[in-house]
Amino acid sequence: MLPIVSITLFLPLLGALLVMALRKTPARVVHTIGIVTSGLTLLGAIWMWSRGVNATGFAQIEQFDWMPTIGAAYRVGVDGISLPLVLLSALLFFLTFIFSANIKERPHAYVVLMLILETAAIGTFTALDAILFYVFFEVSLVSMYFMIAGWGHEDRQRAALMFFLYTLLGSLPLLLAILGLYLGSDPHTFDMRIWIEHPPLTGTGAMLALIAMLFTFAVKTPVFPFHTWLPAAHVQAPAAGSVILAGVMLKFGTYGLIRFALQMTPDAFRDAGIIILIFGVVAALYGAFAALAQSDLKRLVAYTSVNHMGYIIVGVAIAALATEPAVRATALDGSVLQMISHGLVTGALFFLVGMLQDRAHTREMDHFGGLLKVVPILGWSFVLAAFASLGLPGLAHFPAEFQIFLATLEVEPVAIIVILGIVITAGLYLRAIGKVFLGEPDEKWTGMADLNIREVLALGPLLILIVLLGIAPAWVLDIIHQTTVTLKF
Repeated sequence: MLPIVSITLFLPLLGALLVMALRKTPARVVHTIGIVTSGLTLLGAIWMWSRGVNATGFAQIEQFDWMPTIGAAYRVGVDGISLPLVLLSALLFFLTFIFSANIKERPHAYVVLMLILETAAIGTFTALDAILFYVFFEVSLVSMYFMIAGWGHEDRQRAALMFFLYTLLGSLPLLLAILGLYLGSDPHTFDMRIWIEHPPLTGTGAMLALIAMLFTFAVKTPVFPFHTWLPAAHVQAPAAGSVILAGVMLKFGTYGLIRFALQMTPDAFRDAGIIILIFGVVAALYGAFAALAQSDLKRLVAYTSVNHMGYIIVGVAIAALATEPAVRATALDGSVLQMISHGLVTGALFFLVGMLQDRAHTREMDHFGGLLKVVPILGWSFVLAAFASLGLPGLAHFPAEFQIFLATLEVEPVAIIVILGIVITAGLYLRAIGKVFLGEPDEKWTGMADLNIREVLALGPLLILIVLLGIAPAWVLDIIHQTTVTLKF
């Protein structure tokens, strides 16, 4: 059978090698290689989706020995949690390559880094060997560091260094946890499937491993108070970098929370469930209140990202605390669907803010006004994405958040205070729409150009999927539910 997972995983890396070999190729050709390569990767992800998953564990598994003396192997595969994230990643990278096709500053290096980052992202979601997972996890940090430092804005060097140091130091406890799980397994292995089926650690050992993993994934998600690198990284990153950082890389944290912390140390996770739930509630409310205080559109979107990632943590914690399988599955269904909807909605918002900054060279809301009359396509697109972000029924976030809140009411009704985040988010986005797009336009903006074809091609699929996922989420939920309904922890 054709190894479609491995082909999809390494296609971007092959594209990066091709670009490196063509060092004197014009920028247009280099960007075309990036678009075509990421497009083929997206087709590979769609092919993986068409193969589906099964209810007995991981599917589409491909493996061969790598370091057999220590039980490490090349193992990749997907289930209902990872497969939607692979498809989301492939889609967002393809759209960012389209959006970035006008970059003329060091295009070879830009395309190479983006393609390497795509392989690292897909590898993180498909790896079934802990060493392989850690390698892909770390490679992504290096690629994003150079993306921010090389193509970011005025204070990009400081933001890139802060991002790299936070996330690198944050990932070291994960390595210690992986070593602990390895030493606890008998026979010793790095096979994540075995660790999930038969958790290697119990008691104090499991709790120490959980604490180490929680630290890593709290930095990566990020969760208050480990979030301080995120606003600076988003503000200084190029628009495409912000889309990938929010839409793909933040999911490493929540995906790891489920795949490692919940599934490999289930008893310890359950014992710490209330504490993790509190962190999720605080993250969601803090993100909303912090966003309310922002006048910079990009910082506003960055903090609402913290808010929505907090909902995911709440859902995972509720799943651990739930005693009824149906409630547990509902909470995890909502959490994984929220990861997908967050990638679509936040990706669209960062694209739109980037488009606005390219035209106006500012992100300050007070500098705008009346833009809906000047750039109606951009304006109405922002309104749609903003309404999706505040959880309006019929748009992507609603079915995800509804399931999380429903499960929360079943298990820990007090934690439903987290729903205040939606009210705050609604207020801050309505304020942003009013300041930027309503009223009469200032004369200095009357000549602003609306979206061009390249921007519409990059943004349009996200807006369509935001609506489609809001009114008909079953096509994604069915895949997710096949896995969540069978998880035992």
